[in-house]
Amino acid sequence: MIRRAFLALAAAVLTTVFAGQPSFAEDKFIVVQSTTSTQNSGLFDYLLPIFQEKTGIEVRVVAVGTGQAIKNAANGDGDVLFVHSKPSEEKFVADGLGVSRSDVMYNDFVIVGPANDPAGVAGSKDVVESLKKIADAKAPFAYRGDDSGTHKAELRLWKAAGIDPSEGSGDWYRETGSGMGATLNTGTGMGAYVMTDRATWISFGNKGDYKVAVEGDPILFNQYGIILVNPEVHAHVKADLGQQFVDWVLSKEGQQAIADYKVDGQQLFFPNSDKGSS
Repeated sequence: MIRRAFLALAAAVLTTVFAGQPSFAEDKFIVVQSTTSTQNSGLFDYLLPIFQEKTGIEVRVVAVGTGQAIKNAANGDGDVLFVHSKPSEEKFVADGLGVSRSDVMYNDFVIVGPANDPAGVAGSKDVVESLKKIADAKAPFAYRGDDSGTHKAELRLWKAAGIDPSEGSGDWYRETGSGMGATLNTGTGMGAYVMTDRATWISFGNKGDYKVAVEGDPILFNQYGIILVNPEVHAHVKADLGQQFVDWVLSKEGQQAIADYKVDGQQLFFPNSDKGSS
């Protein structure tokens, strides 16, 4: 009787002690700061279960514009950065905030527009000339304005066209301050041209009479990169788990998984890691 009581007490004590402690399995996760395009396109919904099944590591994604993702990672609010603005990514590493940067995959940007094509740019492969026509026609153009990779690329293109679109702000140049999907919804609602990554456009379900108007210009190339946040700057970074994710994404298996992801039979991202053959 005394022995049973002792065992029961011991079991109760152990239960109390361990109830407040997270198990290793519960703690086996990383936070990835990434872009709305990788999330909205459905890529992560496809990739991450494959990775988790292989490694047991859960990946929790914070999907924001690239600029915000970089700020979040710089503040230590993530273990891995997976975005698409190479100059900003290289600066992140040069500033000591990231361990190293690697190419992961690419697609391209496109400009979509309504069937009536008020600026007469449909079918063009010259994005700079097309932006000039849009500005000359004062045709509505909806943009994110959120320091995202897409917004950064768009601003570079306006600069190449010799145009300051902010002069049309509130008139034909309309800021949404939203992610890519929401900006497409706003743009299609107001009959505006929108620059978007192709993956989000293919996955977008509210196209109406919109079609891709401008595509195929080499300067619309859209490269994605991945970086492990530097654990020497933020000691809480899960460097081992984060590096496993980075290595898998860049591996032959991870690169093949990226290539295999399709929507309506169309490949959304094209892997180009130089480590993908290993």
